[in-house]
Amino acid sequence: MRVFKYYIYVFLTITMVLFSYSSVIAQNPVEISVFSESTSVPFSGISLKPFHPGVQVGMDVPWRETNRHKTFLSINLRYIFHKNLYQAIALNLELGYDYKIDFGANVKTGVGIGYLHSFNVKERYRLENGSYTKQRDMGRSRFTPSLSFGLGYRFNPNSFDTTEVFAKQQYWLELPYSPGFIPLMSHANTMIGAKFHPN
Repeated sequence: MRVFKYYIYVFLTITMVLFSYSSVIAQNPVEISVFSESTSVPFSGISLKPFHPGVQVGMDVPWRETNRHKTFLSINLRYIFHKNLYQAIALNLELGYDYKIDFGANVKTGVGIGYLHSFNVKERYRLENGSYTKQRDMGRSRFTPSLSFGLGYRFNPNSFDTTEVFAKQQYWLELPYSPGFIPLMSHANTMIGAKFHPN
């Protein structure tokens, strides 16, 4: 548990340092996406039912780029609403890779680490001295490693620095989920979105 707390401190520090450079934010692409979240076995396919909505906003910081390849760090903030179970806010860092195809398509993949804080959707009660008392919900902290695959389409086929629309499938783990009972929970996000270049 001590290692987990250390990870959170390091993660938040890196994120704050990156976001503190307003010029970096102004010069780099901004990404907005919506998605459906589901609890599922990893790589089990795409599932949109039942629909559990989520929204994500983020920014890409370029790392390396050639004519065909682009590697970048993606910083994302997301909100998830899973009906009858939980709602959550999550912060995610992802190392992304795009491979450019001539007619404007991108093959996309990424590996990430993240922090998720979830809250119960419904009120919870505890039996104390023969009566039920409402429990205060302070939320739960989770570590969330992820892996994603997708396709994108660039409006300018010859450049990475252009508006892009994309579809991605992201698989992620929530851990520790329920120590001593269920060590981890696997999830999948089916995402569609767009990437814009402010300048």
